[in-house]
Amino acid sequence: VSRLAAMLALVLVVTVIMGLALGRGAAGFQGSLAPQRPDPMAGPGAKQQVRGPSERIRVMTYNIKSYLADEQIGSFRLIAREVALHDPDILVMQDAGRLSELWRGDPKVAGSIFTGREVYTGGEYIVVSRHPLHDCRLGDISFGAQGHAYVRCTVVANGVEFDLFTAHFLSPRDGLNAARYERAQGVGDWQRNFNDRLAQAHKLASDASSRRRPLVVAGDLNAPETSPVIRALLRSGLRDAFATAGLGYGYTYGHALRPGFSFLRIDHILVSPEIGVLDCFAGGARASEHRPVIADLLLRRNPA
Repeated sequence: VSRLAAMLALVLVVTVIMGLALGRGAAGFQGSLAPQRPDPMAGPGAKQQVRGPSERIRVMTYNIKSYLADEQIGSFRLIAREVALHDPDILVMQDAGRLSELWRGDPKVAGSIFTGREVYTGGEYIVVSRHPLHDCRLGDISFGAQGHAYVRCTVVANGVEFDLFTAHFLSPRDGLNAARYERAQGVGDWQRNFNDRLAQAHKLASDASSRRRPLVVAGDLNAPETSPVIRALLRSGLRDAFATAGLGYGYTYGHALRPGFSFLRIDHILVSPEIGVLDCFAGGARASEHRPVIADLLLRRNPA
């Protein structure tokens, strides 16, 4: 009995607790025919050919930690190489303020990322798109007395319109450090940090719930899928692209810490039910403290 209990506990840890995803198949549109299943021999980064009245797009979210990249020679080149490797149709970046400044001052610095694409910059965020963008603006995810914003745009992909949100929630680092080093005295700081992130999630979920078009939410949300922070967004009708169509753990953070490997999935792409998910995976670890997340999505075209 004890051995069986130990085995069951191990299975629970390596699946539910560690966030194992086995959703490699394609997920169809709500109320419509499912798209063609991807070719399993094409590899995780390959773009799939899909038949039917749909628009296929690749979305990539990337916290590039530009203030750190600015201190290391060649870091922006590595970021550009990672972006080029995955060739997204839509790229959203967080912690990208320094890259915005460099791009405005010297377009050659990030020319390979921005050339031939529409670009919107706002605060720490950059949105880069092959498709037309309009109505881009900052949204509010403030908490307490602390002002904080996200970016929202409407994208038009060959006649198909959808909304795009990119957000960067408050880091739990300060709360974790307080609980770690101050013991009982730090628990209050940790609880306040959690409440602030949850308040951000509820504000973003409220905006997501009022949408009139299909929606993609992408960014560094600083919480795993099992957290109440992400659950607040999932309750608004969104679903996690990696949990839907990813394979494995999809960890995006941790490789810059002492263990030296990624062990948390805190960067996410979430989609509304009208959007199909063909594939989702995490990118490389060299260019940033965060691996990017890349998702191949399907938008249903309106009949001609």
